[in-house]
Amino acid sequence: MLRVATCNLNGVRSAHAKGFFRWLAKQGADIVCMQEVKAQLPDLPKAIATPNHYAAHFHCAEKKGYSGVGLYTRHAPDRVVTGIGSREFDAEGRYIQADFGALSVVSVYLPSGSSSPERQQAKFRFMEAFLPVLARLVGSGREFILCGDWNIAHREIDLRNWRANRRNSGFLPEEREWLTRVFDELGWVDVFRRLDPRPEQYTWWSNRGQAWIKNVGWRIDYQIATPGVAKRATAASIYKARRFSDHAPLVIDYDVALVNASDAAERPRRAPAARSGARHAGAKRVE
Repeated sequence: MLRVATCNLNGVRSAHAKGFFRWLAKQGADIVCMQEVKAQLPDLPKAIATPNHYAAHFHCAEKKGYSGVGLYTRHAPDRVVTGIGSREFDAEGRYIQADFGALSVVSVYLPSGSSSPERQQAKFRFMEAFLPVLARLVGSGREFILCGDWNIAHREIDLRNWRANRRNSGFLPEEREWLTRVFDELGWVDVFRRLDPRPEQYTWWSNRGQAWIKNVGWRIDYQIATPGVAKRATAASIYKARRFSDHAPLVIDYDVALVNASDAAERPRRAPAARSGARHAGAKRVE
């Protein structure tokens, strides 16, 4: 069983102070995807740079206190890739990929366009640059799980006040149509929606007013996967008992074994009982 967690932390050091790592220690997650870490590597304390039981991988923004993505992995990946090949956006630390055998897990952070028209245009440029990357990944023959804050609510079910937000960044027709192309034309799967069709399942709430208390939220954090691994997803949950940022962690379990190239080479020499035990290690209930 593979457990993948993702969360926009709105500052990894802030989330650490709010108890994110204490929560994480109880989850049994095999891979943790983080967005908006807002730090450079020299700024990270040991508890964040080298947490217990995890190897840490980061793609930090060049600008201090801005953007940045990261991965924690229980198993050493075969390869780690950063960036999408865009000078503009790779400098902002928006993409990191870890390869394990035939499976890749990605932490990705799409720009927000809500702060200004200029940033909305930057978001559109990222979307234009990212679409061929998504086409290349899905056509590579590998399985992918892309986790992150996509800053787009896809359908009306994915935000409370959809009528009032039709002209706002995050729910613009162009953004929604782009995400529809990702699903319908390229063949990616919205894993959470495959498992949970219920309304009012949100991952982000404004800090203004009483949005959190009234559950006036948006679902803009996703695990988007290639069809082969998407159909192996077995359970999904959004953790809302405590708040570590303005986003909530999204946790999904997949009925797959996580192996790297060295594990695959060793597998024929392992006893069947050992393979079975390894498959189910770390599968714990989300609290």
